[in-house]
Amino acid sequence: MLRSKRLEVVLTMEQRREKETLEKLADARRYWESQQQRLNELRNYHTDYREQIRRSQQGVVQVSQLQGWQAFIAQLDQLILRQERQVAQAAGKMEECRQAWLQAYERRRGMEKYIARCRDQEQRERDIREQKQLDDAANRLAARRR
Repeated sequence: MLRSKRLEVVLTMEQRREKETLEKLADARRYWESQQQRLNELRNYHTDYREQIRRSQQGVVQVSQLQGWQAFIAQLDQLILRQERQVAQAAGKMEECRQAWLQAYERRRGMEKYIARCRDQEQRERDIREQKQLDDAANRLAARRR
């Protein structure tokens, strides 16, 4: 069996590995996007809530109500900080997945190039054999004519 044919099994494995890493990258990206969206929603809610407080403070506000608002804003701030950490972790995971995919992609491309070189070498060897056979046949024919 030709070397290039035997190597196609390895290429199939590399293609499968690349596909798996690409799927993991897509999953990581979707997760990062969902976490980023949640962070944006929290920030928008925070901004909206602060604006509502500002508008409602135009009149007289009880101290207990003001303290409640401030406590809620502090909780929102903590949620936003936690969500920012989640986004950063998700971005880190996405980058790890991107690096893994890039390595798998390079391995697959390298294998394709190697198989192509093997095929070229095999073709050259076939051409040499065919030329040798033609030369031998021509020499035999010339020897018979003499």
